[in-house]
Amino acid sequence: MVIGDRQRSALAADDSIRLLSDEELVEKIVDTNNTLLFGVLYDRYADRVYTKCRSFANSEDEAEDLTQDVFLTIYIKLGGFRGKSKFSSWVYSLTYNFCVNYVTRNKDRKIREQSKTIDAEERQLAVEVEDRSFFQMRSDKLKSVLQKIPPEDRTLLLLKYQDDVSVKELCALLDLGESAVKMRLKRAKAKTLAIYNALP
Repeated sequence: MVIGDRQRSALAADDSIRLLSDEELVEKIVDTNNTLLFGVLYDRYADRVYTKCRSFANSEDEAEDLTQDVFLTIYIKLGGFRGKSKFSSWVYSLTYNFCVNYVTRNKDRKIREQSKTIDAEERQLAVEVEDRSFFQMRSDKLKSVLQKIPPEDRTLLLLKYQDDVSVKELCALLDLGESAVKMRLKRAKAKTLAIYNALP
């Protein structure tokens, strides 16, 4: 969404707009359908959404395209924000789902707990991995490992440990129960640690 510099400057200078919380801003945008106000939200979240998209994309150009698509989706779905979680968490969730769908080429895919038997390999990976061992990984190797695990696992870990999204918020974002979210986190950490330890 492109906003002219003069209009953007006028908005930036308006303290009453700048000081609104995300939730108040969303309410005003939904009530007035004002795209200039949406530009304020865009400015607040553009860098964070781009960073998430970049973790899924193969290039900066692709990440920029994804970012624009995510913001278009946010604008379209803004009226559906109900305030059950923080607006930032809602944005992360929408970005996460959009990017996962993009990567898997399945636009109808939703993140839901599937009832399937855990095979022996998954059972072995589901052993408890302490956060301490997770935090002690070297950042350069960890970045490489994160590219090797499934996008769903990667983003779940980034939401939890990079963005500090609580388990309770993850439950709301993914529409899953607490035990299901904890199991997904446990498996994702175990897979990451296994790949990390296998690297030279």
